[in-house]
Amino acid sequence: MKVSYHGHSVVKVETNGKTILFDPFIIGNDLTDLKVDELKPDVIIVTHGHGDHLGDTIELAKKNNSLVIANFELATYLSWQGLNTHGMSIGGAYEFDFGKVKLTPAFHGTGLVTENNEIIYLGMPAGVLLTIEGKTIYHAGDTGLFMDMRLIGDRHPIDLAFLPIGDNFTMGPEDAAYAAKILGAKKVVPIHFNTFPPIKQDPHQFVQMLDEGVGQVLNAGETIEL
Repeated sequence: MKVSYHGHSVVKVETNGKTILFDPFIIGNDLTDLKVDELKPDVIIVTHGHGDHLGDTIELAKKNNSLVIANFELATYLSWQGLNTHGMSIGGAYEFDFGKVKLTPAFHGTGLVTENNEIIYLGMPAGVLLTIEGKTIYHAGDTGLFMDMRLIGDRHPIDLAFLPIGDNFTMGPEDAAYAAKILGAKKVVPIHFNTFPPIKQDPHQFVQMLDEGVGQVLNAGETIEL
């Protein structure tokens, strides 16, 4: 199984002939190596409805007939745009043909800001536990630190965790390092940093806060084999 990082919070998982894409913010993401026209995801998982995570989901899903997995309200909204969706809620899990998805809590905002100066409520933000081939990947989405991360780690041994470190909108490096500790993940990769001025961080300094061998900085396009 290949798991790759592509700037901001974009993560791609390739396994069993399937491509699963998390939070495909491509257009407008200066740190990504991806191009919308070249992507063919079978599954898109969206952690919440902010534009830098929902990103290019609609275009990608329509072009590739992708299954879009998100919280119930966001999935319903996307179904109204003509997408093939599967709605879930926090704490719920579902066994798909490619693997098991479970939504976890995340403490963050959720609304989509429109060009008409409106905010559309799009359900609870979430983290995601993706279990495939006996391995579990945790994409925390956008979140602050919360102690129930210990429960997530206790209930689900995590092989690879993607944690936001940007601060301002999410956990900063210090809180993310504590999150890594209570999650007990075998490997931790920082995400959601350096895309915009308010979230400038040094990911290598974050990795130095973790136990030896746990943290790994991935540049856009780099891959971890699980």
